[in-house]
Amino acid sequence: MKHRVCLVFSWLTASGVLWSGWAAPIGLEALYRLDRLPAFKTSVKIGSVSSYDRSGGNDDGFSGKYSFVRRDEQGVVLADLQGPGVIYRLWTPTPTEDIIEFLFDGETEPRVAVKYRDLFLGKHPAFPRPLVGFGAGGYYSYVPLPYARSCVVRVRAPKVQFYQINYATYDPAENIRSWSATPDALSQQQRQQTIDLWHRTGRDLSQFTAHPRILIQSHHQTVRLAPHSSAQVFHQAKGGGRIVGLQLWPASQIASKARDLLLKISYDGDEPAVLAPLGDFFGYAWGQPAVQSLLVGTTGETNYCYFPMPFQRSVTVELVSERNEPVELGAQISVAALPLQPNEGKFYALWHRENPTRSGQPFTFIDTAGRGHLVGVILQSQGFESGKTHFFEGDDQTTIDGELVVHGTGSEDFFNGGWYDVPDRWEKRLSFPLSGCLGYAKHLGRTGGYRLFLGDAYAYRQSLLQTIEHAPANNLLPTDYVSVTYLYSEPRPTASLTVPPLSERAVVDLNELIFPAGWQTPIYAWSFERATLTRKKERIGQEEVRFLSLTATESDWFGPHFLSPVCEVPAAGPYAIYIEAMKGPAQAHVQLFQNENPVAPSADLYAPEMAPSGRLFLGQLDLAAGHNNLMFKLVGKHPDASGLGLDLILIICVRVQPNAATPP
Repeated sequence: MKHRVCLVFSWLTASGVLWSGWAAPIGLEALYRLDRLPAFKTSVKIGSVSSYDRSGGNDDGFSGKYSFVRRDEQGVVLADLQGPGVIYRLWTPTPTEDIIEFLFDGETEPRVAVKYRDLFLGKHPAFPRPLVGFGAGGYYSYVPLPYARSCVVRVRAPKVQFYQINYATYDPAENIRSWSATPDALSQQQRQQTIDLWHRTGRDLSQFTAHPRILIQSHHQTVRLAPHSSAQVFHQAKGGGRIVGLQLWPASQIASKARDLLLKISYDGDEPAVLAPLGDFFGYAWGQPAVQSLLVGTTGETNYCYFPMPFQRSVTVELVSERNEPVELGAQISVAALPLQPNEGKFYALWHRENPTRSGQPFTFIDTAGRGHLVGVILQSQGFESGKTHFFEGDDQTTIDGELVVHGTGSEDFFNGGWYDVPDRWEKRLSFPLSGCLGYAKHLGRTGGYRLFLGDAYAYRQSLLQTIEHAPANNLLPTDYVSVTYLYSEPRPTASLTVPPLSERAVVDLNELIFPAGWQTPIYAWSFERATLTRKKERIGQEEVRFLSLTATESDWFGPHFLSPVCEVPAAGPYAIYIEAMKGPAQAHVQLFQNENPVAPSADLYAPEMAPSGRLFLGQLDLAAGHNNLMFKLVGKHPDASGLGLDLILIICVRVQPNAATPP
């Protein structure tokens, strides 16, 4: 084990000094004063207005029935808030070209009016990027909008759809001034500082998570972990301070579906405040790096965390290995010489899994008593059935001090996204400073997201219950949900901070993978000539069937007509390959090939009438982990067939277990 200390930044050593006026910032300052993130919020209440279905159903904006608090002659009013307060977040997946207006303190004329869509595109000087943005199907704004007495948000349109507005209410003593169209020099400076900081996402932020006049020391370590052992990465017992930066590398050595490396951080001789699978703590998803946010994530081979972690007397950072082989990791711990302040909470991270989730009950991120504020959540969601992710229709709900104060409109909405399983929306891994999509794999039944909270942190004084549903309604879809919840708390949280045994932590891959050919399954290649490829849907009896239709004549340049779909599997090994297709009067013989050789006998899809074939076995292949290009060829047709076609509904890849019989 190697150890090195490096002084990286120092204006004034202040070890042991208690800082007066160490209050939580309000408004723009809350977006860049990361050093004050542990400070307890001074808001008297946080809340949200959204378009959620008040009946308990899933019409959270589709019809617009619940997408306003009232109508007036100018349009629909999205929010009518009484101050003093600050709007900290706006989100929608359905912006329009209509005008959105903000009216302050009872004024009849808006101080700002902008096209709803343009508000999120950085086209208005008051709403610059990256404080506003779009991607993963959603549009968001984190530009704080303070109001002294009131704020009305109105869209000049007959209808809007999905939206969420998060706000905080303050005591009049805070002397909040309403937003101005002509900001003063201080406001302009704060806005620019926020922009500059957020553009540093993925880079070292330790100088921003420590007070600018406090000494920072950087400790470098090489940690060699023997199988089933633990080792200290950092220990300080000479007085208070705070960790302001934690880096561990290489990410490729940490990546594992087993979740067999643990991170432990303990303060002041107490039980661990952080005890979580190492990768998941940094935003890994199903064993692989997935997050690059402002405060936690992975850049290249380096994992980072910049949540300040204050302590009074001592701190210990440990790694625990439950692997069967040794591992060597590098680490850098940056520590500032400022102890825990009287109005600050300690940092905690809770790893929680429900596998399966409880029928009729939402998934619980955290249920705790005491005083504190929620600053981040990461959620890995996996169903038990390939090809289906309807569990992600569920709403998030936040109950603070016994009152439901936030009710969301859908799971991807909570993470600033929208429209899962739609191309160029919530359908791939994507990171922004405060939110992002962990990925979307319909055939694996997987998706998830992350969200950090700065100005919009969920502050509580007595209790916090943060949940999310796992179905469109009534929580009736069993799932495997895994979360990491980051928070600051005055007492030790009453929620459990333990982790289950290794056998209960591992990622579980589905053995049967279903690829819907009529939806998003990618196609690597198909016939070069005398063929057409279209998507179709037909009603067969009471069922609407969607399929990918290859219609061909004669032959292709290189022989039989072909279709080569791309199928991604989570692990290498032998797989039985099945298809479900339409049988009919113009259908061909289809055969699975590999390296220009048939794998098994062909299947005849001819039938006098159109009907789904049911599952047809085409052969067994050894597939690599990741993407595989399958090859289906049209090798002939029934004598009575009128055409040469393949109407492909599903591709099914079933993992062949050791010693299992070859499928029929």
